[in-house]
Formats: sequence, C-alpha cells, structure tokens
Amino acid sequence: MNYKTAVIRKEHFNAAHRLHNSHWSIEKNQEVFGKCNNPNYHGHNYELEVKVIGFINKDTGYVIDTKILSDLIKTEILDRFDHKNLNLDVLEFKRLNPTAEHIAVVIYNILRAHLSEELELKIKLYETSRNFVEYPIY
Repeated sequence: MNYKTAVIRKEHFNAAHRLHNSHWSIEKNQEVFGKCNNPNYHGHNYELEVKVIGFINKDTGYVIDTKILSDLIKTEILDRFDHKNLNLDVLEFKRLNPTAEHIAVVIYNILRAHLSEELELKIKLYETSRNFVEYPIY
C-alpha cells in the first residue's frame, strides 16, 4: 500500500527587516507600516515549518529523508537568513518588501527548486506566535 504522507521539519531563525515602499512618502509608509517602517529596522524570531507531502517510497519507507530535508533547509534558508538584515543582506529582498508573506514565498521558491516534482511543498512561517503565513494555499 502506498499512502500520501506529510513530513514536517520545524526550524528557527532570527532576522531584522524594515517594511517600506520606496514609491511612497515617509508619511504614507508610516501610516501603512507603522513601527515596522523603523529606518533602523526591527527583528523577529521566526519559526519555520517546511511540509513535504508525497507517497511513501516502498524501498526506503520515506517520503523524504529527514536528514536530507534538514540539511537542505540549513544550507538554503538558515545560512542565508539567520542573523541577517533581510533588506540589506539577502539578495531576494533587494527589491522585494520583506513581509512575512514575501519571505514565505521566497523560502518556498528556493526549496521547491531542490525537490523532485512529485513532492508537494508547503511553508508555514511564524513571525510571532500569533501571526503566521502559509504558502501555497490550494
């Protein structure tokens, strides 16, 4: 029997960012983003859940080897984002406002490129314990 199953890896990273739209006035940015528009940035302790969904391999018993998934998240996400200023240090956010929504999509796109097509991928990113984003939704 072959069952579709989800494997979930939970990780943590710390990063600073500033929410800002360069096409808007200072006043409009303050109105929309409030404290998150601080010119000196602000930080979050992000919690990340990476869910890989697929059929259990009959030979290995795995959907994905958790060591492989863990290493992939570390090299592609944590090494890139952890203890970084997202606006200044992460190439993907040079022209993209680093909202939780955008961070989740960027993480998805980075990891998606390293997984086989038959595996589904879902990202859940907690910016705080009460605010989180899921991507994709389908």
